[in-house]
Parts: sequence; structure tokens; C-alpha cells
Amino acid sequence: MDFAFIIGILLAFGSVGAMVSMEHASFMSLLLPAPMILVFGATIFVGVAGGTISDAISAVKDLPKAFRGKKPNFDATIDELVGLADKARHSSLLALEEAAGSIDDPFTKTALQGLADGADSESLRGQLEDEIATTDKAARASSKFFNTLGGYAPTIGIVGTVVSLTHVLENLSTPDKLGPMIASAFVATLWGLLSANFIWLPLAARLKRLTDLETERKNIILEGVLEIHAGASARALADRLRPLVPTSKKSKKDAKAESK
Repeated sequence: MDFAFIIGILLAFGSVGAMVSMEHASFMSLLLPAPMILVFGATIFVGVAGGTISDAISAVKDLPKAFRGKKPNFDATIDELVGLADKARHSSLLALEEAAGSIDDPFTKTALQGLADGADSESLRGQLEDEIATTDKAARASSKFFNTLGGYAPTIGIVGTVVSLTHVLENLSTPDKLGPMIASAFVATLWGLLSANFIWLPLAARLKRLTDLETERKNIILEGVLEIHAGASARALADRLRPLVPTSKKSKKDAKAESK
């Protein structure tokens, strides 16, 4: 689990809360239902209108992924492939079909099944690359959806402010009420900017980052399976795969070894 998203969002809103408190402003003056309903409701619905219903549903289904932040364990992936390479060399590629039954990851299972079925390296690479591209495209659609919401929200906030200011102009005959009404008018702009930069854009960036990491993990599996197909030894396979691990995700041991 990686709680960076939850911690970051809470601290971001906490910073706003701290500013409001230090300015001796009222929190309730910012939590006005009308502009919040406009900004959040219109932003989501316009986002849905800009794509398809399935895009919106997929994005909602991917929301838990952003909060859980489950990152690929590259070391465990390489260790698993090294074990499979050792098994293939001491038995045969057909033995990997039995091993595939005990593996939960669908992509690894598909790759091992292709090995056991006797697919040649070129066709196996093509099959796995197509699967990576398809799942990657689907995952990025969710990121794009939230990124789109981040683009709409500030403008919709301005729309809310314009509507409220129109109401202000209708009440110029009551100058004692103009100050609070003008302040309330700008709450829509505030929530447009806050929702874009504190919710939608971070969500999009988070999902994109997790998708990038998962794609890199699958590419390591792809290269590992092809090396197993070529008869690589367990040690040679490990030496081949460890440099493919993203620098930020390398274990301390591997990072130290590469720096020498």
C-alpha cells in the first residue's frame, strides 16, 4: 500500500484550512452548497458528455486503485521469473504449464501458457505486446477522464461566479448586502480551482503513474519469458532483468551494486 495520494490530499486541504484559520475567516463561508453543487456536478457531467458512459464507469471503477496505491513488486516479479527459468532448465517448458496454475497474475499466466503451447518467440512477443498495449490504453483512459475534469472545473467555477455576480448586480439598491454577496460569488471560482488542483489533476497523475509502473512490470515479464524461451539460466536471467527495473524502484542492494 502507498498512501501518498491520501496523505497529499489531506495535507493540501489542511494547508487551505490553516490559511483560513490564520486569516480569521469563516469555514462556513466557503462551504456553500449552491456553488459546490454547480462546480462538482457540472464538472462531472460535462466530463461524461465529453466521452462515453463506459469511460466514466471505468474511471469510477479505477478510483479504489488510486487510494490503495498498490505498486508492483519488481523484486518479487524477477525472483518468480528466476524460479521459473530454473524449473524450465531442469524439467522442460511444458513444466511451466503446471506452474502457471499456481500463479494469480493473469499476464504471467498467459505468458507461461504461450511458452507451454510451444509458441515461437516472435509470435509470443507480439501476443504479449498487444496485451500490454490494450490494457495500458484502457488504464490511461481513466487517467484522461480525470485530467479532463481538471480542465473543466476552473472554467465552470468562473461560470458560477458570473451567475452569482449577475445576481449581485440585481441588488445594487441594497449596498449593505453587496459585500457578502460578492464574497459568496467568488466561492464558485475557489471550488473550481480547488477541485481541479486538489482532486481531479492529482487523481489523473496518480493513475497514470500506477499505470506506468504496471506497464514496466509487464515488460519485465515479457523479456523474462522470452529469455526463458531461449534457455537462459537463472543467473543470466536475473542479470538481464534487474537493469530493467525503474531506478526509483530498485532495491538498495541493486542500486548499490549498479553504482560501483
